[in-house]
Amino acid sequence: MDSSDKATEPIRAYLLDDHEVIRRGLRDVLEDEGMVVVGESSSAAEAVARIPALRPQVAVLDARLRDGTGPDVCRRVLLVDRRIRCLILAEDHDEQGFRDAVLAGASGYLLKELTGQDIAAAVRRAAAGEVLIDPEEEDRILSGAPDARPPRQPVYDGLTPKESRLLELLGQGMTNRQIARELAVAEKTAKNYVSTVLTKLGLENRTQAALYVAQAQRQRQHP
Repeated sequence: MDSSDKATEPIRAYLLDDHEVIRRGLRDVLEDEGMVVVGESSSAAEAVARIPALRPQVAVLDARLRDGTGPDVCRRVLLVDRRIRCLILAEDHDEQGFRDAVLAGASGYLLKELTGQDIAAAVRRAAAGEVLIDPEEEDRILSGAPDARPPRQPVYDGLTPKESRLLELLGQGMTNRQIARELAVAEKTAKNYVSTVLTKLGLENRTQAALYVAQAQRQRQHP
């Protein structure tokens, strides 16, 4: 398949919303615009499992779900496949929700009051690699957490494969006990690993580590 064939392929999208009517409406809008909805779900847990497997170009994620949040799904999906663009769809402009979306590496934060055509246009822009979050707004969010500000150019250089994996688990907000289970080590060993990784990267706490991971993901997506 040559580049011209790829350029004409329809955009592949995934929908996450716990209201069937909203999912159906979004599906109709996107399909009317020539896109393909490769999957949909009503729960965060199902979305985290299915999105990386289906490899959509864009995932449209409801901000608030019964079992989680859109930003959390976004963060976990990007840890598996950074090529997927995530758009957070919210009822209103909630400051904390917007901040969570930015830190998760989302490509956009949209309001449900937008028209279907506006949402479809946002999906197209995200699929093309655009970030729909104003750079000044992003800087405001990041600078608003001075105690959580990591180095400007986060990289994983100097970490062993296990330490890199641990850093990603910290980015997901996991506790020492959860990390120990994931890495199949004792909880005390996991605690020591966490201290070692934070020291190597010059970070002071888990909040800084989570922000470090988020910025690393955004840097890799949009160098």
